[in-house]
Amino acid sequence: MTIGNQAPKKERRSRRSKTVNEKAPLLPKSQEEDAGFDEFDGASFTGAVFNLSTTIVGAGIMALPATMKVLGLGLGVAMIIFMAFLTEASIELLLRFSRAGKSASYGGLMGDAFGKYGRILLQVAVLINNVGILIVYMIIIGDVLSGTSSSGLHHAGVLEGWFGEHWWTGRFFILLIATLAIFSPLACFKRIDSLRFTSALSVALAVVFLVITVGITVIKLINGSIMMPRLLPNVTDLTSFWKLFTVVPVLVTAYICHYNVHSIDNELEDSTQIKAVVRTSLALCSTVYIMTSIFGFLLFGDGTLDDVLANFDTDLGIPYSSLLNDAVRVSYAAHLMLVFPIVFYPLRLNLDGLLFPLARPLYQENMRFASITIGLIALIFLGANFIPSIWDAFQFTGATAAVCLGFIFPASITLRDRHNIATKKDKILCIFMVVLAVFSNLVAIYSDAYALIKKSSSPRE
Repeated sequence: MTIGNQAPKKERRSRRSKTVNEKAPLLPKSQEEDAGFDEFDGASFTGAVFNLSTTIVGAGIMALPATMKVLGLGLGVAMIIFMAFLTEASIELLLRFSRAGKSASYGGLMGDAFGKYGRILLQVAVLINNVGILIVYMIIIGDVLSGTSSSGLHHAGVLEGWFGEHWWTGRFFILLIATLAIFSPLACFKRIDSLRFTSALSVALAVVFLVITVGITVIKLINGSIMMPRLLPNVTDLTSFWKLFTVVPVLVTAYICHYNVHSIDNELEDSTQIKAVVRTSLALCSTVYIMTSIFGFLLFGDGTLDDVLANFDTDLGIPYSSLLNDAVRVSYAAHLMLVFPIVFYPLRLNLDGLLFPLARPLYQENMRFASITIGLIALIFLGANFIPSIWDAFQFTGATAAVCLGFIFPASITLRDRHNIATKKDKILCIFMVVLAVFSNLVAIYSDAYALIKKSSSPRE
């Protein structure tokens, strides 16, 4: 779909109250014209909440318990709540300026504020961010199901543990089957609302992970095998002080969902509900984040790894430990499989807008729709299988693109203020968001570069 050149969206309270064009023909001129979304009465509030929540809760949930290890439970939970409010404010700015400029997409809004090159910059950022996210998701799914040897030691995947090491439990075959049987069919939906049921299941699987973690933690609390967690960070020297800032990128990018807000808003039956959808989704995801962070840190303490999923590869010290480990890992892999189409939808939309800015809407062109879908899925599959350094590359580009989409672009649109609707409070908030985003980027780039240098120099020592 031509994301930067959609017709301006008219204000509407409900799709059911449509004005009738008396000069319009009673029958459509062609079957193709009637094959669009005419029969679609609009997305429900619940479906929109699930789709936006699924956009938010991706792989980042697994990194949050490690932030508690650095910040302590008190400061860590406070930062999760603070970032939820900051995200809500940035989305509110996007929606307000979209209404003022009658923009139906994020790209259209950037185009309204900064012209053609603003729209292109947004589309490129979405491409970098979402391609990186989807490749990382596929890598994680491969690691969980078929195992990984990236750290030098081989960690058996779930299927390898169940059935042994065979060609059909290898990464390539597992990801090929997942791509053909799950990713491709789900990527073929032309409306984001069509994914509401898979999104609901995705959120439910994240809750399954949370429930299992809470259950294990409660059992170990009863056994008395869990120590009292730290509520505040443990700062003993300058190095430990600087380490506090390494969790900022994780928290800043935890709620990035801005690239899907317009698509969900456009399909809502009642567009006045979009703010309530955003707030409900953020409240739901914040609850899941906080509970996962608290109980994940309680369970593993200072032994919490950067990706808490790796902690479920060891003996938990309770009955049925192996079964619970497998349940956590399988539910999480299934969760990521169902997140895939939600992140893929805006990726395809923005690539089409970048390549064919003046073409007809994407849903009306089956050949173009299929070609872009197949090309992107093939690229993601190849990236996850054959480019060993792809994860390292996206540690840099992904963090940069994500904070641009979540904070720098909304703040820039507000500070540009083409429609003279920004208040002084808005502009102060936007300056804060830009400073936080730039600082987050610098810290992320520095910490990733330092880790890579240390990793490459360690074998020679």
